[in-house]
Amino acid sequence: MDMHAGQLTVSPEMVRALVDAQFPEWRELPVSSVDSRGTVHAIFRIGERFAARFPLEPGEVGAKREELEAEAAAARELLGRTRFRTPEPIALGEPGAGYPLPWSVQTWVPGVAVDGLGESAAFASDLAEFIRGVRTIDTRGRTFSGTGRGGVLRSHDAWMETCFERSEQLLDVALLRRTWQAMRELPRGSTGDVMAHGDLIPGNLLVSGGRLSGVIDIGGLGPADPALDLVAAWHLFGAEPRQVFRAELGCSSLEWERGRAWAFQQAMGLVWYYVESNPSMSSLGRRTLDRILADA
Repeated sequence: MDMHAGQLTVSPEMVRALVDAQFPEWRELPVSSVDSRGTVHAIFRIGERFAARFPLEPGEVGAKREELEAEAAAARELLGRTRFRTPEPIALGEPGAGYPLPWSVQTWVPGVAVDGLGESAAFASDLAEFIRGVRTIDTRGRTFSGTGRGGVLRSHDAWMETCFERSEQLLDVALLRRTWQAMRELPRGSTGDVMAHGDLIPGNLLVSGGRLSGVIDIGGLGPADPALDLVAAWHLFGAEPRQVFRAELGCSSLEWERGRAWAFQQAMGLVWYYVESNPSMSSLGRRTLDRILADA
């Protein structure tokens, strides 16, 4: 079942044709699809070193190209700034072979998506280290811009109302409305924007030997509320590792509560939007909401 209205179809045969036509130097490399948890791109491996990413949602060619170029710029900005591996941008492909949009190629980051490490203090410490490293990147005077997470909490009221309406048969919406009503009033602290990954959900965190080894889907890297990357505390961790994570980042009470609010905002959308098309993502939203409510 498609996750998005008008979702684009991408087949291995289509990718093979695109690679052969646009990057003849890779004609001898095998192409294989990747069973990804992602919701934004279809992922295909090209040989052992490369990953091709194809946007799943339809859009205008020029706008999608700008989006992919911005993702590549973000990847270059993060590359080598922490000890954890992140993708390196390699190339930008053009529409063709039945696929209507630009697409991107980056290095393949080895590892498996995190699963079952919610009680690991060592993993919580690793992730805190990654966030500290991202925060050391100079914003160069940039501040948050856009409509996504990372700015003003109450600017998401309309989206949250949609989530509440769509969740009536799924969740205790009366309780969740009251929770958001308190969260949306949380003031922004005196700290300015810092660089943030922007989407630290389990599917974007790769592990090896039970420790964080790599981070992917880094196109959202940019200046934002320092609390934004704290969403990982509720997406990933049980109570004790969550406190390890908090202590290593030195979060104030206000910053911690705002992180909880951003996690709530994200989780509310996951539950209903993916309830049929991506049950694992919907389940992630439910688990996150359970942790948030238990942590009140």
